[in-house]
This record gives sequence, C-alpha cells and structure tokens, in this order.
Amino acid sequence: MSQHRSLRAAVTLGGKRNVLKRFERVELLKKRGQWKSGDRITGLRKTKPGV
Repeated sequence: MSQHRSLRAAVTLGGKRNVLKRFERVELLKKRGQWKSGDRITGLRKTKPGV
C-alpha cells in the first residue's frame, strides 16, 4: 500500500534549521568562549548555527 503525498512530505522535512534551541545556543557560546557557567540562561545573545 502506498503512502499519501501529504504524509510523504512530512518525512522529508529533515532540512537544516536556522533557529537553535536554548541548550544548543549555550553549547555554541561555550565553544566560542562567550558564555560562562555563572551567566544567566535568559537573554542569550543571537547566534547563527553554521558559523
């Protein structure tokens, strides 16, 4: 039995995201040296995922 076209599109949506989750932003800022363990988790600076 074949899958309906509308359902097939949902499976292929694994593209690149341009918005990071908070924990991903913290990890990225740690790598760059722009975040310390005592800093606040709210009000993080903007980050781009692939840079």
